[in-house]
This record gives sequence, C-alpha cells and structure tokens, in this order.
Amino acid sequence: MNNEILSPAEMAEADRLTISAGPLNGIGLMRNAGAAVAAVVLARFPAARRVHVLCGPGNNGGDGYVVARILQDSAVDVLIWASGFPKTGSDAALAASECPVRPRPLSEFVAEAGAILVDALYGAGLSKPLSGDAAKAIEVATELNLPVVAVDLPSGVSGESGQVLGRAFHARITVTFARKKPGHLLLPGREMCGELVLADIGIGDGIVAQLEPRTFENTPPLWLGNFPAPAVDAHKYWRGHVCVFSGGPSATGAARLSALAAARSGAGAVTVLSPANGLQANAAHLTSIMLRKADSIADVQEFIGDRRPSAFVLGPGFGVGERARDFSVAVLGAELRQDGSVDGLVLDADGITSFREAPNVLFEAARHPNAPALVLTPHEGEFARLFPDIADRNLSKLAKARSAAERAGAIVVYKGADTVIAAPDGRAAINCNGAPWLATAGSGDVLSGVIAGFLAQGMPAFEAACAAVWIHAEAGSRFGPGLIAEDLPLALVPVLRELAECRNEVTAR
Repeated sequence: MNNEILSPAEMAEADRLTISAGPLNGIGLMRNAGAAVAAVVLARFPAARRVHVLCGPGNNGGDGYVVARILQDSAVDVLIWASGFPKTGSDAALAASECPVRPRPLSEFVAEAGAILVDALYGAGLSKPLSGDAAKAIEVATELNLPVVAVDLPSGVSGESGQVLGRAFHARITVTFARKKPGHLLLPGREMCGELVLADIGIGDGIVAQLEPRTFENTPPLWLGNFPAPAVDAHKYWRGHVCVFSGGPSATGAARLSALAAARSGAGAVTVLSPANGLQANAAHLTSIMLRKADSIADVQEFIGDRRPSAFVLGPGFGVGERARDFSVAVLGAELRQDGSVDGLVLDADGITSFREAPNVLFEAARHPNAPALVLTPHEGEFARLFPDIADRNLSKLAKARSAAERAGAIVVYKGADTVIAAPDGRAAINCNGAPWLATAGSGDVLSGVIAGFLAQGMPAFEAACAAVWIHAEAGSRFGPGLIAEDLPLALVPVLRELAECRNEVTAR
C-alpha cells in the first residue's frame, strides 16, 4: 500500500532491520540515499553554478557527503560546510572519507545568488531548537533566496510533529526515504518541505510491515476496499437510513446540509428529525429527504422503533445544552437493531460543545458494550472544549488526536488543513488534500453527513471517517474558488463516481 507513515524512531528501526537482514549495510543505505538526492539536484538544477552542501555530524550529514562526492564527479562546483565532524568509525565518517571535497566550518558559511543549497544538517532526528551557526545559515539562504534541497526533512522541522524548532529551512524540494514521516504531512512542516520526493533506497515493504505501522497517509488505498457498493437488488433501507437532528426554526439549514450530504454519499434514506417549531421551515426546503417531529427522547425512541435507522448526526445548528446531551446519550444507548446497536453517531459542532462540562458522560456512553460507533468531528476550538488538558499539552496534532480517541472510545476527526483521523485502537491517518476553499460556513456540516452516510452503508467507523474526509476535501479542491457549503453535496458526485469505478476494478481483479 506504501501509505504507511513512520515516526523517526520507526524509521531508525527500519534501517536497523534492513542492515540486519543484509545484504545492504549502513554505508550502503547512506550511499543510496545520497545518490537519490544527488540525482534530484542534477535533474532539477542542471544549470546551477555552484552547490553548497551543509553537513551535520550524524547520518544526515553522511548523506550530504555522498551527495557532494557524486555532484563533484558530475563536474559540479561543490562546497561543503560542516557543523562538527562524524564520529570516528561511523558510516557518516566513512562517507566523509570517501568524499574528495574538504569541508569548511559552518560558522564561516557564505554563499552567492544563483547557487543551490543542499541541507544535510539534521533531518528528521532533530529534537531541540535550531540555533547558532545553523540558524545563521538559514538567514543567509533566506536573504539570497537560494533554492534548498533538504535531505530527509528540512533542518529545524520536527519529524515527529511538523513543528518548527527555533528556525528551519524552507525547502524547494525535500527528498525522503522509504516512507514519509509525520513531519512531512503535519503543518507547518508540510509547507516547509516544498515538493516531497520519496526515494527507494533498499528498505523493502517486508521490513516496513515488520514494524506494524499504525499511522497512514489518508489516501483511497487505505479504505477503498471498504467503500460501499450497492447490490443490484438493493432496497433503499438496505443502503442505510441516516437521521439528522435539526435545530429550531432559525437554525435548520445546517441539518439540511448534513442530510443532503448523507443522501449524496449513498444512504438509501435520510430523515431530518425536527422540533415541532422547525417543521415548517424544514418542510419548505426538503424534497427527497424525509421529515419527522422529534421534540423529546420519547419521540426519538418511537421513530427508532418504527424505522430502525442506521446512523445519526447530532450537532449542526442543534443548539448547546442539556437537550443535546440527553439526545446524544439516548442514541448511544438505544438498541436499534436486532444485533443491539446502530452503526454510528456523528457528533459535531453544538453536540460536542454541549459536553464541555461533562465529557465523561459522553465517553462512558460511548464505551457501553452495545453502543454504536461514536465519531467526533471537532475543529481546534471544539477539541479544546472536550479535551482541554490534551489540547494544552506539548504534543503533535497526531498525538493529541490519538490520546483523545483512546480516552473517548471514539473516532476523532481533528479537523484543519492537516486533519487527523484517530481510532481508539491506535490507528491514525493524516489527510493532506485539504483545500482553502473549504474554510466556509457549513462545510463541516456536509462532512458530518458524508461520514454518517458511509456508516449507514456499513463502512467501519475509522474507514468511513477517513473516506469522508478525503472525498470532502477532494470535492472542495476540484470546485475551487467561489465554493460555498451548498455547492459541496453536488460536488461530491464526480469524486464518488470515480471511486466507485476504482473499487469495481479492484474487485474484478
């Protein structure tokens, strides 16, 4: 699948396992890595007057010495600037000894306009803020606007979190090896990397599989095998029934956006559950989507008994308070099918905020043995309301989402330009196809409806959330400027059609 993401520690273990398995040794991996970077420099900057290679004292610097050697062998004018020297007997020391270019101290680094800079200082292993000579080198590169090719990760960017540690190079191109790291995908690291090139240096898929990775880039191969495809003889209720709770007469639009999105995503039936005073407003705008009064838990339970819906959305425009809490807990505790549970509840917006003072009430309901899957879709502010202590901790967005999912017993969709989807079992996916056009009121309501639509069709909760996030973002990207939330449900259609065709091709093989 090759969409696994490895932490810096996992990447180091992949190196170790590869060396142990043979025939590649450490210097062999280093030579392959340096050759991959050199090939990119030669291909992308054939007219470069000079290349400055900045080398650290570790393995990242060792890669840099290989790059410099190959570039000089290719008749490129190369200068090396070293921040310390490799440990005697190390692979990096051997790479340095093989390089005919003598290093100069990084403290004396100077460059000229028109040159290229290869950043091989620290890569993904950096754990403390970048300062001193390295920070000064960044200033020089920035002032001269030098194109930077980063080895593994721009120095100064955390491979674990994507955060900038003090200062960091802003690379034109980043060449990494075997698999991406979280810092390549999480912001602001993703922006600091520029174009990302993934190079094969001899670490096989079998080695990566031994690590049993739990983090993935959110792309269709992750969930396409679970993507719903209706049978030829499918009945509308066999395709799943989604219920969306509506707010009062002045706040009905958000629920309708969710309902329409659930229908577009393939749910066979969708019902808006509306308070009595909102029925007229909803009825004026609904056609294929059904409408039912739901002023009380008794009303909801009666509807559940009559129609046995598959998935619920609660929160968009619903209002904050006790009623939202009561309805959420009632849905999580309801036995809606013969197997004892619905497929899921998507809790968003007001639904999340309503549990600000009593999050454990929600988490305990979600952990009940017969409870349906709970999917929480907070943006940063809502995340902090439900998980204030986790939000305040100095953790990556990935680690925060994982910690929250484990505590809540729920799928957590931590929204943003680098949305992270995390499951209680430790799986997580980072989404990278987000579009700025999605930063518009109502966009999140559509996402909640798509997740519910996939849940209702039988997709497992983690895969349903991952698929919905990617499809929602892809639809927004394709639509582009001028997008408003009302456009999104219809914009989903071509993306859904292509995915259905891909799934059919995969199934037919």
